[in-house]
Amino acid sequence: MYEQETITPYEAGGGKAQQVEAMFDNIAPSYDKLNHRLSWDIDRGWRKSAIRQLAPYQPQTLLDIATGTGDFAIMAAQMLRPRHVVGADISEGMMDVGRRKVAELGLQDVISFEKEDCLSLSYPDNSFDAVTAAFGIRNFADLDSGLREMWRVLRPGGRLSIVELTTPVSFPMKQLFKVYSHTVLPIYGRLVSKDKSAYTYLTRTIEAFPQGERMMGILQQAGFRETAFRRLTFGICTLYTASKS
Repeated sequence: MYEQETITPYEAGGGKAQQVEAMFDNIAPSYDKLNHRLSWDIDRGWRKSAIRQLAPYQPQTLLDIATGTGDFAIMAAQMLRPRHVVGADISEGMMDVGRRKVAELGLQDVISFEKEDCLSLSYPDNSFDAVTAAFGIRNFADLDSGLREMWRVLRPGGRLSIVELTTPVSFPMKQLFKVYSHTVLPIYGRLVSKDKSAYTYLTRTIEAFPQGERMMGILQQAGFRETAFRRLTFGICTLYTASKS
């Protein structure tokens, strides 16, 4: 079991999946504003980098795991022009925000949202041309199971594209990020979201999550091939890509 799998948002109140669902339901109304402000809007560029990796393959069916409020699904629909994008998440509160955004953009015929247990997806094998995830897989209660499910529903020849927050490895960004993530992020997150634990939890998951070469090994164990990673913005975020042979 990886360290981040034992980290929960709250001290009590059910298993990790239930607590993560409750946490994201709680912070859903403020999530987009916090996400963009706390990253100085750089998160939009990280998503674009992940989507550009998929463009040469022209995927027509995409599954966006841990879709949250649908930012990645919306950007993928706008940039790739696929036939269908499914945003899957355990939090109805987050997806309700996403559904409103999709309706405002007139993308209801392209993007749908579905409540799913990402460790046991309801979709048949080989269902999607691409599977994506942005800033969500570190919340999995079982990373190996979640990645195996992502591999299972991806068709042979399909592509995986993941962006995840990571800890920088080089001076001085490593030290600066630690100060920022332990002070500004949890304090501002608490003030805006009114959730005392959420952004402390998120900081802890970033630090505990396997990254770089170690994450590539985990992807390979789940069945993926052609694994690669690229650090973005001095290592604050990492882009992982892979394929299913």
